Amino acid sequence: MLLPKAGVNWKAARARLPPSRAIWNFITRTRFLLYVAVAGITLLIWNGFSGTAGEMQRFYCFGPAKSPMEMSANEQSRWAGHLQTPVLFNHHAPVQVNSSSIQYVDLNPITSTPKALANEERVLILTPLRNAAPYIEQHFDLLTQLTYPHRLIDLAFLVGDSTDDTLAVLAMELERIQSRADSIPFNSVMIVEKDFGVTLSQEVTDRHGFAAQGPRRKAMGRARNFLLSAAMKPEHSWVYWRDVDIKDSPSKIIEDFVAHDRDVLVPNIWFHRYEDGVDIEGRFDYNSWQESETGRKLSASLDREIVLAEGYKEYKTDRTYMARMGDWRDNKDVEIPLDGIGGVNIVVKADVHRAGINFPCYAFENQAETEGFAKMARRAGYGVYGLPNYVVWHIDTDEKPGNA
Repeated sequence: MLLPKAGVNWKAARARLPPSRAIWNFITRTRFLLYVAVAGITLLIWNGFSGTAGEMQRFYCFGPAKSPMEMSANEQSRWAGHLQTPVLFNHHAPVQVNSSSIQYVDLNPITSTPKALANEERVLILTPLRNAAPYIEQHFDLLTQLTYPHRLIDLAFLVGDSTDDTLAVLAMELERIQSRADSIPFNSVMIVEKDFGVTLSQEVTDRHGFAAQGPRRKAMGRARNFLLSAAMKPEHSWVYWRDVDIKDSPSKIIEDFVAHDRDVLVPNIWFHRYEDGVDIEGRFDYNSWQESETGRKLSASLDREIVLAEGYKEYKTDRTYMARMGDWRDNKDVEIPLDGIGGVNIVVKADVHRAGINFPCYAFENQAETEGFAKMARRAGYGVYGLPNYVVWHIDTDEKPGNA
């Protein structure tokens, strides 16, 4: 059919359409509605299958058509390799402890490192005292000169079996130091008073006689242990044992010692004595030594309750004494391993003490107190070292030479 050039005429086109009633009758026929319904259902099913094909793949059963209990090891391995079961963990809320009677201590962050100053590690200085009144003022003069920040240092003293004014003089000196408004006061101070029934005179002839060594060293070990157990806190990284009768020592001794990063470290202990105007630089502490074969055989032959003491002719040990080595003019960082140590000046990593290494108040491998401490530390696998060229000066006690 050809249309007029002017375009489609709406009236003409409408005239060619079927009547509306005929159209309505056709739509409402049951057969037509059935065709529409079937077409719609087919379309919905097709869209459902195509849209969920990926989801249905997750539930595809892989593996042999048998129970997992009947599968071989290889079949179970292949089967399990295709499992992608989602796992959801139920993370509970943290436990909150509000009781003020429960204290939590975390020792994991407490370390003893060569960079103690940079890490602001806490140092505990321990000093046992007995009839020590004449030396306390000088002791604090040296302590105040320490360059390690005093806010990181705690002091603790044990006063025991004293018959002089040790406690009173100590209290006055502490009041003088701690009441200052500058950087001299220390972080904290503790005074422990405990008597052990020691009646031995502090005279050199009595205190350093051979017969007194066993009982004296055992009593000193007991005093050190009481002081340690009362004063050491979880925050301490280093323990510095320092006797009250030190005459002179470097002000940077804490920094110098922690830089070595040793479990146990001691300096050489000498004393000044002037004869004809000349300083003889006397050797004081013979308790820092290296074991010898003679000493090992002697210890093996002795009753286990006997305490050996160095510097006496009663027992020949042939040990190598650090006091006879070194020169304070030479390299102060030279180290040597030691089997025994003296107690005038000891720097210990706090974890060594926490591990149970203390000062035997009994014969341990025929040694007691500091020498027994060194033996015990080495037995536990810790390193014990000395610095022969690093000298701390002790007061001159005018002792008579003995076995050493």
